[in-house]
Amino acid sequence: MKAKDFDSKFDQDQSDVIEDLDLTSARRVNQQQKRINVDFPSWVVESLDREAARIGVTRQSIIKVWLVERLQAEASNKRTSGDSTNGAH
Repeated sequence: MKAKDFDSKFDQDQSDVIEDLDLTSARRVNQQQKRINVDFPSWVVESLDREAARIGVTRQSIIKVWLVERLQAEASNKRTSGDSTNGAH
């Protein structure tokens, strides 16, 4: 199917276009997974488990969310500060 035919079908809402896609080759850009191992003290793991249980997610999920939030905040701070440093380290 040509792209313009697919677009037309989607725009006209004739049917579900998902059946026209080959999802076996689909991938999310910048979302490739890479496995790492991190060692934490027992009290950190226990705290993570308590917080994860409190909000109803897995330990891995809470670690991912918190790390992403922190990285985004750091990136935002760097953008708003103009990437300049005042010489303090």
